[in-house]
Amino acid sequence: MEPDPGPIRARRREELHRRHQVRRRRGMALAAVVVLVGAAAVGSAITRGDDAADRTTAAPTTVEEATATAVAVTGTGGDAPPAAAPPLTDVVIGWAGDMVPASATIALPSDPSILLSGVKDALSSPDVMLVNLEGTLTEGGDSKCGAGSADCFAFRVPPSYASVFKKAGIDVLNHANNHAFDFGQSGYTDTRRAIRKVGLRSTGGPKDVTVIERNGVKIAFVGFASYSWSGPLNDPAGVEALVQRAADRADLVVVAFHGGAEGSAAQHVPRGDETFLGEDRGDLRRFARTAVDAGADLVVGSGPHVVRGMEFYKQHLIAYSAGNFVGYGGVFGLSGPTAVSYVLHVRLRSDGRFRSAKLIPTLLTGQGIAKHDSSGQAIDLVRSLTRADFPSSGARIAENGAIRPPT
Repeated sequence: MEPDPGPIRARRREELHRRHQVRRRRGMALAAVVVLVGAAAVGSAITRGDDAADRTTAAPTTVEEATATAVAVTGTGGDAPPAAAPPLTDVVIGWAGDMVPASATIALPSDPSILLSGVKDALSSPDVMLVNLEGTLTEGGDSKCGAGSADCFAFRVPPSYASVFKKAGIDVLNHANNHAFDFGQSGYTDTRRAIRKVGLRSTGGPKDVTVIERNGVKIAFVGFASYSWSGPLNDPAGVEALVQRAADRADLVVVAFHGGAEGSAAQHVPRGDETFLGEDRGDLRRFARTAVDAGADLVVGSGPHVVRGMEFYKQHLIAYSAGNFVGYGGVFGLSGPTAVSYVLHVRLRSDGRFRSAKLIPTLLTGQGIAKHDSSGQAIDLVRSLTRADFPSSGARIAENGAIRPPT
């Protein structure tokens, strides 16, 4: 027996049912319009030249009149029998972690397609693929790093890299992270313009609700981080408001966040707030639960630059970090935990229920490009971290990467 989806899920299914009824009634009204307008034309031909007083019923003379008559005929004012609930549809959402494709300040590949070509199959198979883009697509703007700074990193690649993302199968790029403003407002604007130009979508701004429709299902994407240019990770009321707004606009809501401490020592999800370099990087357990309570169907994370565990809350999957996906030029460590990552595929029903999920292990190889990992290091590591951090609520992860809720 499947678990009760809860009040939010129930309301959402009622809304789907209501939309189906509206569409059905409109279709019935339109069909009646066609019949009535046709009848009017025939009646006009038959009675042309006859005395108008002999006509017992006047045929509609305009589409508006015909529509009004059709409403009465089809009972769309509430007399029609209730329509059946719309069939539930599955959609697959993909997620991958921190992606610094490259940086002109460090190194650029001679052929940018090598960055993602090794994992194109994993990126292109979901209905919608979401990735966290750390850095900018710009050739202008002022770097946030001062001259001669040794511990500051500002990332940018040419705007043409947007087409590389599209060809690899990515659909949505999240900008809610600490590198979105590496080259100021102009760099941020250039980035979103470049993405939009090739037909991809952005999310992660303070008010961004990005809606994409697949298989007749509307999916909203929102992003959160601890910065002024992102959704408000550290403001529970703000999280609730933005997620609820997304839920009002779509059938499913996917929340992406960028938070937590960084580095090999940050693999576990602590209780309470995390800090890094003096920044409050969020109480991620509280954040994720707040998002689900507000209507999120899936919560996915990045930021620590290592993978973290996964749990289920109210039957919804929370993946706390997918690690470093791409980091050309040695941006990320190329050995140990910082080189381990994964692509996540999650199948959801259109009413928000979890159906299945799979973790596809990847590695940073060579100069920091993404490749499949046949040894499955990410599976073993995420399983171990999940058992340690979420003993009762943790996801159950099989040896092949299949994910299911705890029993």
